[in-house]
Amino acid sequence: MFELLTERFSGIVEKLKRVKRLDEKTVEEALKDIRRALIEADVNIEVIKSFLDDLKQKLVGQEVIKGLNAGETVIKLIYDEVLNILGEEAPLQRSEKPPTVIMLVGLQGTGKTTTAGKLAKWLKSKGYKVGLVSTDVRRPAAGKQLCTLAKTIDVPCFIDEEEKDAVRLTEKVIQKAKEAGLSHIILDTAGRLHIDQELMDELVHIKEKVNPSEILYVADAMQGQDAISTAEEFHNRVGLTGVILTKLDGDAKGGIALSVRKVIGVPIKFIGVGEKIEDFQQFHPDRIAQRILGLGDIQTLLEKMQTAIDEKKAEEMAKRVMNAEFTLDDLKQQLQMIRNLGPLENVLKMIPGLGSKIKDLKVDEKQFIRIEAIINSMTPEERANPHIINGSRKRRIARGSGTTIMDVNRVLKQYKEMKKMMKKMKKSGKMKLPFNMPNLPF
Repeated sequence: MFELLTERFSGIVEKLKRVKRLDEKTVEEALKDIRRALIEADVNIEVIKSFLDDLKQKLVGQEVIKGLNAGETVIKLIYDEVLNILGEEAPLQRSEKPPTVIMLVGLQGTGKTTTAGKLAKWLKSKGYKVGLVSTDVRRPAAGKQLCTLAKTIDVPCFIDEEEKDAVRLTEKVIQKAKEAGLSHIILDTAGRLHIDQELMDELVHIKEKVNPSEILYVADAMQGQDAISTAEEFHNRVGLTGVILTKLDGDAKGGIALSVRKVIGVPIKFIGVGEKIEDFQQFHPDRIAQRILGLGDIQTLLEKMQTAIDEKKAEEMAKRVMNAEFTLDDLKQQLQMIRNLGPLENVLKMIPGLGSKIKDLKVDEKQFIRIEAIINSMTPEERANPHIINGSRKRRIARGSGTTIMDVNRVLKQYKEMKKMMKKMKKSGKMKLPFNMPNLPF
C-alpha cells in the first residue's frame, strides 16, 4: 500500500533532514521532488497543482518552527498539506431512528459484495446488530454470495429471489430487517460493467424509498483516476456521502487516495487492505499521511496487536520472561502471536523509520512454520528443558518435523541466545517490555 509514494516521499524526507537552512533553493528542490513523486503516483493533475501552490505559499518566507530544524520544518509543512488533501476523519453517520441504512454503490468487479461483508463484520465488532441485504434482481448469484459471506460472520442476510423489481425487493427486505430489530442494514446494490441510465434510475428510486444515512461508493484502487471519474458520475446522480477504497494492498501508487476528496468532495471512510474478511480498516487521514511520508503507523500496529494478542497469555508470558523462565513453548506462542498480526513485511512497514528501508524485504513465513513444527515434535519435557536434547533426540525431532538436524540446532541456538539475553536484562534491571519479540527468521 502506497509503496511508490512512500519510497519517493521517504527519499525527500531523508534529504530534508540534512538541510541546515530554509532558503529558496531548498524550497524549490523540495517542490520539484514532490511534483515528480505525485505525478508518478498517478495523483490527479489539478490536485497536484493545488497541493504545490498551497505548499509553496506556506514555505516562502517561512521561519523555522520552534523546536525543529530547517528540514524538519519543511517535513512538518508537507505533512500538514498531505493531511489537508486527505481531509478530516469522517465517521459513519447514524439514523436517529434505527435501523441505520448504508447503501453501497459501484460497478461490477470492484469488490462491492465482499466489502458489504467486511463492513458488516467491522460494525459487528463494534457491538452493533447488523444485517445484509441484496437488491440485485438480475444476478441471483450476487445474493447467494452475500448470504454465504453473512454466514461466515454470523449476521442475518435478506434476499428475495422471487421479486424481480429492485425497488419493491428493497422495500420488502428492509421491512424484514426492521422486524429483526437490527441497528444497521447494509444494502448491496446491483452493479454494471459500465454506467447506464437504467442502473442510475434504479439507484435513485431505491434511495428515495429507504432514505439511507450513507451512500458509499466502492472504488477499486487499482483503477486509479478512472475510478474517480466513475465516482463523479455516481455522485452527480445519487449524492455520495463517502468512498470505500478496495484492493489498496495491491495499489503501489496510491494516487487515488490523494485525489478522491479534492476531486469529488466526499471523504474516504474505509479501506480494504487484503482478501480476508478482516482486512478492512476505518480510514484515518493522519495515519495514512504518516505512512505516505515513511513515518510509520504505530497506532494501527498497536490496534492490530490488541486484536491479535491474547492479553492474559501475554501477561503470563511476561512473568515467566521476567523470572528468566522462558521455555520453547513460550517461543512458539510468540511466533503464533506475530503471525496473527498478518504478513510480517506489512507489520514492519508500520514501524516508524522502517517503511522505506524494507521495500524489497521478503519475509519467509515458512520459517515460522518450520520452527513451530520443530517445537511441536519435541516432548513436553524437552520443550521445558532443552538441555536434555542430545543427538538421538535431535534426529527424532528432525524426522518428526520434516526438517534437518541443522534446522533443529539453529532453533535451539536461537532459543539459548534469547534466554541468555533475558538473563542479562533481568540482572541489569532493563527488562521493561511485557514480552520480548524473538529473533525474526529472515
